Amino acid sequence: MFVITIDQRGSRRGSDLVPALLDDLEDLLAPGPPVLPFVRTVGDEVQGVLTDPDVVVDLVLHLVRRGGWSIGVGAGEGALAESAPASTGAAFVHAREAVERAKGRTVANSLAVASDSPDAALAEGVLQLLASVVAGRTATQWRAIDQLARPGATGVQVARDLGVSPQNVSKLRRDALWQEERDARAAAARLLALAESTSTAVSDPAGRIEA
Repeated sequence: MFVITIDQRGSRRGSDLVPALLDDLEDLLAPGPPVLPFVRTVGDEVQGVLTDPDVVVDLVLHLVRRGGWSIGVGAGEGALAESAPASTGAAFVHAREAVERAKGRTVANSLAVASDSPDAALAEGVLQLLASVVAGRTATQWRAIDQLARPGATGVQVARDLGVSPQNVSKLRRDALWQEERDARAAAARLLALAESTSTAVSDPAGRIEA
């Protein structure tokens, strides 16, 4: 499983953004609900549990685009209770470790991944690269990408909607590294899956969950 812990950055200087985030996450994850829904833990922190590494990648990059959050991903085993904050296990410990590291200055993009597996560092590296691509896009690039991502959309249609030439749309797509991002998402998800499965085998070879 994957435990995602999200903490609001600069919350002491600004307003509470957790309610809006929870609404956003509910909409984002509606097609495939999480194992345990995202809820506020303490202060300006949110936590939930997922099992699909592709969804984890989607969620992390969505949060990077949204901005203002430190993101910790913990992979491994866990004993689930009625809510994520009430649950226990290695994945929850790793999520705490990851979000604390994400809040520090040792990682870029306020993002970290932790598990008992060395694959966690590889997954974090690919996610950091993707996060840098996402965070570096301009508003104009996002307008083009959001329209291109619609089912059945073509460059000609998007150009017409944006009032630009098809060549301009192609340039926006290239400069935004949109295809490269789409291709690399699969690599990030695969590495997360390896980090989760290997972590489970290493930390619990007999099938037990250790504190």
